[in-house]
Amino acid sequence: MTTKNGDTTTKSRTLKYNDGATQFRQRLIISILSHRPLLLRNIRSDDLDAPGLREHEASFLRLLDRMTNGTKIEINATGTQLRFKPGVLLGGDIEHDCPIGGTAGRSVGWFLEGIFPLAAFGKEPLQLTLNGVTDGTSDIDPSADYLSSSFIPLLIKFGIGVDDDYPPPVLKVTKRGAAPLGGGSVDFYCPIVKELKAIEFVDFGKVKRVRGTAVSCRIPPSSAARVAHSVKGVMHRLLPDVWIHTDVHSSSGKKIKSGDVGGCGPSPGLSVHLTATTTEGVCLSVECSMNQNINSDSGDVQQHQAIERKNIELPEDLGKRSATLLLQEIYSGGCIDTSAQSFALLMMCLTPEDVSRIRLGQLSQYTIMSLRLYKEAFGVEFKLRADDNGGEGSDEESDDGFGNKKGGGQTVICSCLGTGYRNMSRAST
Repeated sequence: MTTKNGDTTTKSRTLKYNDGATQFRQRLIISILSHRPLLLRNIRSDDLDAPGLREHEASFLRLLDRMTNGTKIEINATGTQLRFKPGVLLGGDIEHDCPIGGTAGRSVGWFLEGIFPLAAFGKEPLQLTLNGVTDGTSDIDPSADYLSSSFIPLLIKFGIGVDDDYPPPVLKVTKRGAAPLGGGSVDFYCPIVKELKAIEFVDFGKVKRVRGTAVSCRIPPSSAARVAHSVKGVMHRLLPDVWIHTDVHSSSGKKIKSGDVGGCGPSPGLSVHLTATTTEGVCLSVECSMNQNINSDSGDVQQHQAIERKNIELPEDLGKRSATLLLQEIYSGGCIDTSAQSFALLMMCLTPEDVSRIRLGQLSQYTIMSLRLYKEAFGVEFKLRADDNGGEGSDEESDDGFGNKKGGGQTVICSCLGTGYRNMSRAST
C-alpha cells in the first residue's frame, strides 16, 4: 500500500504527540495507513490512581496486532508512553473479545468504528467477530445497528464491494448484549479493493421514509412497542411512511453447550435506532438508549448492580428523544450524520488523485481535530465552503428536508484532492 504523491522523507518521520490518549484510535489508524511510526506520550500521566492505557485501549492494540503482520508495540512500565510501528494489513478470519464493565469496557461499536477505515486494505477480505456489549451505550459508543445503516452505505459509495469479485460489506448482530455485562456478538465482513473511488455527494433531496428498530433485552416486550408508538407519534406529523420494527429478547432462551442462556446477554436494556432516507439516497441515522443510571463503580461487574427505578427513562420519553434527534440531524442539512463526518473525510483523503466533494452539517469538534490530523499525516488540505441546503446554484430559501421553508442552517461543502492511495497487499490479477 502506498500513495502516488507525497514526500518520502515526510512519510518516514515519526508522528509524535504529547497529549496522551487524545484521538487514540484515529492516530493508530493514520499510522497504519500512512506507514509512519507513532509515539504517544503522557497517556493519563496526571491520573495518580490509574495512569496509562485503559483496558479497552490495550484490547484495541491487540486487535490491530492480529489484523497486521510485522507490527511492533512498545509500552513503558507505567503505560504512559506508547511506541507503535505499523505493519502490513492482512485481513482474514478474526474473533476478538471486547472488555466489559465499568470504565474498563467499551462496546463493540467502539472497536468497529476504528476498524472500518482499515478493513478494505488488507491482503484478504476481513471476517471479524466481536463479542461484548452491543447495545445500551449510545451516549459514548455507536451500536452495530447505527454503523450498519450509516457507515456501511458510505463504504459502498467509496467503491467497496461494488464489483463482482466480492460481495458487499455487511454488519450483522448475531446476539444482543446490553450494557454493562454484554454477552452479545456481531459479525463484520468487508471485501478488499485495489483503490477507492472519488465521490460527489452534495445533493440532499427530500425525506421520503423513516425506518427504525426498537431493541429490548430482558424487559417486558411492551416497552419496545411503547417506544415505537412514541416515535411514530412524532414522525407521522411530517410524513406517512414511518415503520418501526420491535426486536424483543426475553430472559428465557434455549440452553447452549456452555450453559449460557441464548437470545441475549444477562443485562436488561432498551434502545432505539432510526434512519431517514431521502430521494437522493442520503441516509441519516441516530440512536438512543434508556438511561438507567446504573452504578458501575464496583470492581466486580458480575455482581448485580442496583437500578433506581425513579431514575429510569420512560419508553415514551426515549421514543420522543430519538425522534427529536433525528429531526435535528435532518435540519442540519448534511448528506451524512454528524458521527460519521471524520470517517467520510478520511476516506476522501484515500481516494484517487481526483476531487471529492461532500455536504456536511455543522462540523463537530472531533471532525475539526481530525482535519488537522489528516493534514499532518497525508498533507491533504480540505476546502470548506459555506452553502445553503438548496444545492448548487440555488437562490431559493432552504427547506428542512420535508418541503417546509426554513431560515438559516447553513451546510459546509468539503472538497479535497485524494492522495491516490492503493492497496498493494492485494494480489494483482
